[in-house]
Amino acid sequence: MYLIVVGAGDIGTPLVDLATAGGNEVVVIERDEERAERAARQYDCLVINDDATSKETLREAGTERADALISTTDQDATNIMVCLLAQELSIPNIVSVVHNPEHMNVFEQIGVNTMQNPQSLIAEYLYRAVSRPSVVDFMHIGEEAEVFEITVGPDAPIAGKTLQEADESDLIGGQTLIVAIERSGEETPITPRGNTRIEASDLLTVYSAEGVTPELTGVFGHAEDGE
Repeated sequence: MYLIVVGAGDIGTPLVDLATAGGNEVVVIERDEERAERAARQYDCLVINDDATSKETLREAGTERADALISTTDQDATNIMVCLLAQELSIPNIVSVVHNPEHMNVFEQIGVNTMQNPQSLIAEYLYRAVSRPSVVDFMHIGEEAEVFEITVGPDAPIAGKTLQEADESDLIGGQTLIVAIERSGEETPITPRGNTRIEASDLLTVYSAEGVTPELTGVFGHAEDGE
């Protein structure tokens, strides 16, 4: 993949690291001279020390060959301008970091895929680590719904029950779906069916339309206080 990364700061640098390590052809555009020189020394890729809001700079980066462009600067206005120019230059896949949530709709209106400010995501994960310690990982879907991973405790009300029995006991309902089960001794995740029995120590991937609540974590054997 031919990838153009705009910005070699706290977000762009690890992105370049991942992309180059994955064998992709990467071009970095960074207007700060010191950052540009550091990226050029550290990675086997072309680094352009210039302003990415210039169409000529983007052309120099090889937009006619690019499979994707990711804009990672710390200014939403800059990222928007870069994305608009990238669209004019017909780059097929354009992604941008968005720092201010109020600007998210602007990126959506121009048809750009977005990634929420990583600092906010890190803060949310850290908060979840103390407020919902039983939740291994999670992802928001829309306003309230979440997909999360949780391990079934030894005394969990759902342990030993099939999914059908759990539904009949009102432990889980239509707002909650168990999507996958990872079980010790099984090489691949189990696809849940009605007769699939939940066992203690199972790692479940769960979808909840109402998000992660204390009542729901309690079903899996984790009594937690509300946020």
